[in-house]
Amino acid sequence: MLTFEARDGRTIAYHLIGSSNEDASAIVVPGGPCRGAEYLEDLAGAADAAGRALAVLHPRGTPTTGGLSRGWWTDADDLADLADHLGLDAVDIVAHSAGTRLALAAWARTPERVARLALITPAAAWFTAEPRDSIEIGRRRNDPLVDRALDSMTGAEPRDQAEFERAREIEGPAGYARWTGREQRHAAVGAWSLAALDAYFTDIPGDAVERIMAAPARPALVIAGDEDILVGVRTVEAYAEAIGAELRWLEGCGHYPWVEQPDEFRSALVGWLRSR
Repeated sequence: MLTFEARDGRTIAYHLIGSSNEDASAIVVPGGPCRGAEYLEDLAGAADAAGRALAVLHPRGTPTTGGLSRGWWTDADDLADLADHLGLDAVDIVAHSAGTRLALAAWARTPERVARLALITPAAAWFTAEPRDSIEIGRRRNDPLVDRALDSMTGAEPRDQAEFERAREIEGPAGYARWTGREQRHAAVGAWSLAALDAYFTDIPGDAVERIMAAPARPALVIAGDEDILVGVRTVEAYAEAIGAELRWLEGCGHYPWVEQPDEFRSALVGWLRSR
């Protein structure tokens, strides 16, 4: 585990993936939000295959960095601070799920520090007016475990950490297109807390979407699963169109493509990493 010091003096953790002899020239942002970054594994070996080293940020509120987020809009400054630590003027950013919010905020706040964006199964419903089609996707599965997960996702919000962990257990099957042993083991990896999740969504400017849309254009790739219950399909299509991103669909895939479709995911991300 490595660390750097942010501009406010906070010590923040990160680690490297990939065996390249080059210094890291891209930053990876996990989702959750504030989920332990180990759930990303090695992104199906994409860094090694592309011959690039990637620096995986452990955002504020994750178990390794600790503390709480200042809100994803403000925490975007940590990407610029990590870029400074790595000696980079501008970086490629690879972000997953809720981490894509932080990536877009970095693009809006410090566009000169962002070269390109690869956004994996991005949280999308907040960004456009397109209604999320998660329920429709989930009910098509005709699976009692998925139906139970959907009932939990649309029910009352957890009130404490115990309820949050129970909801996470129940909702696990909704994150994947299948629920085999591989997916079940992965769902248990990477701790996060209700307090960290709540803090991530504090102090977000009301015009965040408008400020992101006004940022200078940057090349962007969205990698999405065609059975992703958590973020939807139509919503992701609208999101990709709104930011002018190339959209790559992975068939038979939910929210974690490096777990469910590792070969197809690796191919998509490696192509992007090599195209700089």
